[in-house]
Amino acid sequence: MKNRVLIVEDDSEIRKLLADFLKSRGFPVTEAADGREASAVLLSERFELILMDMMLPYKSGDTLISELRENTEDPERSRTPVIVISAKSKLDTRLEVLRMGADDYIIKPFDLEEVLVRIEVVLRRVSEQNASPEILTAGPILLDEHDHTVSCNDIPLKLTSKELQLLRLFLKNPKKTFTKANLYESVWNDVYYYEDNTINVHISNLRSKLKKACGEDMIETVWGIGYRLKPEGE
Repeated sequence: MKNRVLIVEDDSEIRKLLADFLKSRGFPVTEAADGREASAVLLSERFELILMDMMLPYKSGDTLISELRENTEDPERSRTPVIVISAKSKLDTRLEVLRMGADDYIIKPFDLEEVLVRIEVVLRRVSEQNASPEILTAGPILLDEHDHTVSCNDIPLKLTSKELQLLRLFLKNPKKTFTKANLYESVWNDVYYYEDNTINVHISNLRSKLKKACGEDMIETVWGIGYRLKPEGE
């Protein structure tokens, strides 16, 4: 059986279009017509992926994402991948949604085949992350790939999905300096566009969280090149 998908969309035509298409591709689909209904479904059922509009009645998409990511009682559920599908195309809006913890952002009107590809990419990335759990460390940082937890000096860190993926990349390649293109293509599995500020936002958030827990900057900016994990002993 394929991965279960929850579609959260108040427009009945768009919701049916997505549901019928994904069902035709073998995905078990559950539908929610508003934020309140989606919140209730998420409390009672588990999904491998959520497709979500942002402008929803009763409870907005950003509130749903916040509730999901801040669910400390059920870490597995809190890491459920979210792909936002929205008519809002402004870069600032997209960056803010990614900052909140969304894994991808698709602009309406959309192509159904593109939606399918984005879903497959996100699910494949999650599957690869879960395939070979291990403990990654660097200095005071510890990342447990089995339960996807991160700590620094034994202080737990709460990271978004993308922040976790970035940190994992740094920890697995502690001596490498990554360009923005390297990071974007590795984590977002897409072509990097120079004007996109996505990397800066996520690196800034990750750096801030690590510094607060570790007491020092753990990610360095290599001017003119990109970013790297701070070498041990420096």
